[in-house]
Amino acid sequence: MKDRNTSKLAAILLITAFGQVATADAAVENVPTGLMCELMAYPERTVITDSQPEFGWVVNSPVKDEVQTAYQILVASSAAKLKAGTGDLWDSGRVDSSQSVAVEYNGAPLQAGTSCWWKVRTFLQSGTPPRWSEPQRIHRQGQKKAGAAAHVPPNDGPPRDALPDRYLPVREERKPVKFLKVADGHAYFDFGKAAFGTVTLRINSPVAANVEVHLGEERTPDGERVNRKPGGTRRYRMMTVPVSKGQGSYTVTITPDKRNTGGAAIKMPASVGEVMPFRYCEISACPATLDIDSVTMVAVHYPFDDEAASFTSSDETLNAVWEMSKYSIKATSFCGVYVDGDRERIPYEADAYINQLCHYGTDREYTLARHSHEYLIMHPTWPTEWAHHSVLMAWADYEYTGDKESMARYYQDLKAKTLHELARADGLISTQNIPKEVFEKIHINKLRDIVDWPKGERDGYDFKPINTVVNVFHYRTCVLFARMAKALGKHADAAEFEKKATQVGAMINEKLFDAKRGIYIDGEGSKHASLHANMWPLAFGLVPADRMAGVTRFVKSRKMGCSVYGAQYLLDALYLAGEDDYALSLMNSKGKRSWWNMIREGSTISMEAWGNQFKGNQDWNHAWGAVPANIIPRRLMGVTPLEPGFGRIQIKPRVGSLRSGALKTPTIRGPVYVTFNQEPAGAFALTVNIPANTTADVYVPIRGGHDRVSLDGKQVNGKADGKFLRITGVGSGEHRIQTSAR
Repeated sequence: MKDRNTSKLAAILLITAFGQVATADAAVENVPTGLMCELMAYPERTVITDSQPEFGWVVNSPVKDEVQTAYQILVASSAAKLKAGTGDLWDSGRVDSSQSVAVEYNGAPLQAGTSCWWKVRTFLQSGTPPRWSEPQRIHRQGQKKAGAAAHVPPNDGPPRDALPDRYLPVREERKPVKFLKVADGHAYFDFGKAAFGTVTLRINSPVAANVEVHLGEERTPDGERVNRKPGGTRRYRMMTVPVSKGQGSYTVTITPDKRNTGGAAIKMPASVGEVMPFRYCEISACPATLDIDSVTMVAVHYPFDDEAASFTSSDETLNAVWEMSKYSIKATSFCGVYVDGDRERIPYEADAYINQLCHYGTDREYTLARHSHEYLIMHPTWPTEWAHHSVLMAWADYEYTGDKESMARYYQDLKAKTLHELARADGLISTQNIPKEVFEKIHINKLRDIVDWPKGERDGYDFKPINTVVNVFHYRTCVLFARMAKALGKHADAAEFEKKATQVGAMINEKLFDAKRGIYIDGEGSKHASLHANMWPLAFGLVPADRMAGVTRFVKSRKMGCSVYGAQYLLDALYLAGEDDYALSLMNSKGKRSWWNMIREGSTISMEAWGNQFKGNQDWNHAWGAVPANIIPRRLMGVTPLEPGFGRIQIKPRVGSLRSGALKTPTIRGPVYVTFNQEPAGAFALTVNIPANTTADVYVPIRGGHDRVSLDGKQVNGKADGKFLRITGVGSGEHRIQTSAR
C-alpha cells in the first residue's frame, strides 16, 4: 500500500505549485518574476559595487515546453522614467536570446553614489503577449576599501551600514512554545528551536531591580531548566538586566565571547549587535509577574525564504533529518559569512563548500556563498584539501548561477589552488617542502594534510608524503579547472589541465591501488586502506568500471567510519555507485553516528560531530553537519544542473526503498517540483514540474528489465542508462512519467 499521508501531502504540494502556474496573472500573462541583480533578489536592501552588473529573472508561462526567444531590459535613473517606459541609462532593445541569467548591463557604467531602476519583459515561443516585470531598485557604490564606511545615496537609499554585494542579517521575533513557572519571579521558556540572537523582556515591574537572564542551548535532564554546565563549547550565558519600575521593554545585550570575537573571527555588524546560540531561557530574580508573553526571542539570520524548498517522504525519520538540516542553513547564517559554528566563527573552505551546496538546496540565494568563497580565496586556512575546496566552490558557483564573473576575477588564484605546481614528474603532489612562491600564490604560509576532522574520524588513516586523499582532490580540481578554463575561452589552459587530470588519475590507479585486495591504499608506501582513501575516488569518478564492485563493497564495509564532513563525500560516492538503499539507510539511521542522533541528543541545528561523545569540544551549530540539505535534492531526488545556470536540468531520483516522496527545490530559473510513488517491485510513477525556459533529462528506474515508459500518457522510448531509463529534452511544465513491466 502507498503511504496515504505522504501521497496526500505530495498532491498538495503539486496542486499548490501547479495551481499558481495555471492561475496567477504573472504566469498567464507572461510577466517575469524573481528578478535578480548581481545575484541579489533584494538589491534595494544593500549596495552593489559592479558598475556593469548582471541581471537575471524567472520566465513564466502556463504553456508546456515554453522557451524564451527574446528579452528587453530597461534601466532608468528614476522610477518615474521607468514607469513611463524610458530607459535613459540603457534600453537593450529586443534581444533575440533565450538567456535569462547573467545578462550583463550594457549601458554607460553606473556611477557610485547613485540609484537606478530596471525591469524586463520576455518574448516567448508560444507568442503569449509580453508584459513588463515589476521594477527593481539598485543602489550603486564604489568598491569599498577595508575599514571604510559605505558611500551610499542620501535620503531613501539603503542602510548606511549596508554590506556591499550582500545583505545585513535580519531580525526575526519568535514567541516561546513552552512556559513554566518555577517560582515567584522565576520562569523557564522554550522557543522550540535554537537560533543565534538575544531576547527582549516585556515586563511591568513594581520596583527597580536587576533581573537575571539565563540563555542556553541545552536543558537539564528534567526539561525544566537551562543547563548551566553543558560541556564542550555548547553555550550557556547569564546576563544581568537592570529594569525600571513600571512597564518596560528591555533587549538583552549579549556579552561577547573572547574567542569568537577576536583575531580571525568574523565580527557581527555593529548595527546588528552581538548574538549567541540558544533555545532555552530562564528569568530569575524578577519582581514582576511572568507569563509566556514576557519574553521574545530575537533571532538573527541572513535573509531566508522558508517556502523556497520543501521535502516530505514516506519515512518520518528522513523527514525530521531534512527539516533539521534545512533549518541549520538558515540559523547558521547569522553573521553574513559562512563560519564554522560559534566556537571560533572563522570561515573554513570545506565547511563553506558543504554550506554552499546546502544553501543552494534550500533557498534561491547565491550571494552569501559567493562572498564566503571569495573571502576564503584571499583569507585561506591551513588544510591542504581546503585549498582544493576553493576550486570546488568556484565550480559550484558557476554551475548553479551560470555567472562566470567570479571565476574569471579569481582565475589565477584558482589555478594556483589546484596545487599543480607541487607535482612531481608523474603528476602526483606532496606538501613536503613547498616553495615560497607557491605559498604566495595561494595566500598562506603553511599547508598540512587533514583527510578528516576530528582526528578520531580518520579510520586509522596512514599519512604518507604522497597522500591518496590529497591526490584525489588534486585530480578533481584539475578536472574542474579545465572546465572553467574552457568556459572562459582559455583553451590552452583547458587542454593542459585535462592532460594533468588524465595523468594524475592514471597514476592514482597505478601507484595507489592494491590490486590484490582490489582497494585503494592511504598513500605511496602504505599498506593500510581506509574508508577515506576509497570513498573519495568513488565520489570523484576515478574508479574504473572493473574495480567498482570491489571498492564499493569495501566502502560499505566501513559503514559511517568518517566525520559529518566526510559524510558529504561518502553519500556522494554511494549514490553515484548506485547504492541508493544503503545511502538511504545511513541518512535515516538511528544509530550513534547519525543525523537522528543529533536530534536525539537535543539539538535543533546540525552538530559539528555525530554526538557529544565523538568530539569533546564540539558545538551544536555547525552547518557542515547539515549534509542531507543538499544530498536529498541533489542525489536522492536527483535534481542537478546539466549545464551551468540550469538551462538544462537532470532529474534522476535514486530513492531506494522509499515508497513516496515530494520535493520542491529552488533553481536560479525557478523552482523544480518532483514527486514519486512506487510499489515494491512494481510500477514507478514520477511527476515533475519544470520551470519555463529550461529542459530536463528525466530518469526513471528500470523494474522488470524490459520496462515500458509513458510520458503524459503516451508511450515513449526511454534510453537504457544503467539501472535507469532516460527521457531527454523534457520541456517546461507538469509531466507525468510512469514505468510498467512489459
